[in-house]
Amino acid sequence: MGKTIIEKILSSHSGNSVSAGELVVADVDFMMGHDFNGAMTIDVFKKLGRPRLAKPDNSIFVFDHAVPSPNEDYARMQQIIYEFAAEQGMKIYDVGEGICHQVIPEKGHVLPGSLIVGSDSHTCSYGALGALSTGVGSTDLAIALSTGKLWFKVPETIRVNFSGKLPLGVYAKDLALYTVKEFTADGASYLAMEFHGEPIRELSIDGRLTLCNMGIEMGAKTATIEADDKTAEWLRSRTNKEYSPVLADYDASYKTVKNIDISSLVPQIALPHQVDNVVPITSVKNIPVHSLLLGTCTNGRLEDLRIAASILKNQVVKKGVHLYVTPASRQILLEAIKEGLIEIFLNAGAVIEPPSCGPCGGVCGGIPGDGENMLSTANRNFKGRAGNSKSFVYLGSPATIAASAITGFITDPRDFL
Repeated sequence: MGKTIIEKILSSHSGNSVSAGELVVADVDFMMGHDFNGAMTIDVFKKLGRPRLAKPDNSIFVFDHAVPSPNEDYARMQQIIYEFAAEQGMKIYDVGEGICHQVIPEKGHVLPGSLIVGSDSHTCSYGALGALSTGVGSTDLAIALSTGKLWFKVPETIRVNFSGKLPLGVYAKDLALYTVKEFTADGASYLAMEFHGEPIRELSIDGRLTLCNMGIEMGAKTATIEADDKTAEWLRSRTNKEYSPVLADYDASYKTVKNIDISSLVPQIALPHQVDNVVPITSVKNIPVHSLLLGTCTNGRLEDLRIAASILKNQVVKKGVHLYVTPASRQILLEAIKEGLIEIFLNAGAVIEPPSCGPCGGVCGGIPGDGENMLSTANRNFKGRAGNSKSFVYLGSPATIAASAITGFITDPRDFL
């Protein structure tokens, strides 16, 4: 019997041929923590009694969740990380460098076939490059940092075969939201997901990252896409490290195989307060928006900014509505400036924020008021997610955010295309 992508990666990293359901101890290639829970990770690391990082060159902290620090508590936690990194000779991507799930792949740390853990649930994003990448808690990350290894239960895999072609005005975010709706918020709990089909091959790497990012919103441990020529081209300018792409065997055993035709897909909206409460935008009527967020680790990439700017060019954000734009990294911000995208946003009346997670998690940078509606490109819309439990968060694509910013209510972006 053949193996899935995940079974192959855990086999190569544990030194044994393993199958779904088995427990393994595997070598971890790369480990990532961030400022929100880094201090907790460091506390556990010190209690383990191992004085040095097992793989200092492949262990990194990213400052992205609360930057610039909004209060003394966050500042204190960041101080702890700075001090630990200095002691260990550990690299930090500092304030303003960007969101971990953009910066880590952007800097060439993600390779096809690699095994990566991070102290954030959306670490599953890196599966877009053919890696096994999964989120872990502070304790597990501390163990990985101290030993270079971690235990895993080999997950069963769901194979999703997409067919058709994304229609005009429909983007990777719409595909991701529709997929979450199809599987529900816990339909892939402790499973892996493999995404296949011509629509996946046609997605850019930015689009693939968007789709895999939302694997955890279905409960998945990880979500993967086989590395191809697009992957190799994307990596060529980011790393010179050697890697071996991992492909699923033709006779691999899957828990479920689901076929999805996207030919008639329309823009999608996730309604409050569940990510899987997804409906076609054609069924959403006259819902006002008070603030909009274009950014996050799901849709703050250059492709997303280009899509939104193409709609907002020579347009103005509706009076009384706030549009917050948070590029996912410093590099993306620089490229957006060079392309004139930031000028378009500013001329439209948007607020440009530093590359960070702040408004997505409601830490800083645009918390909605009581009873207000926020339309966001984020990956979650749980009650209180944006920092106010009395507000309502809707999710949509960058195009939907741009169109809605102009009209002041949730608007089908196809009206502007």
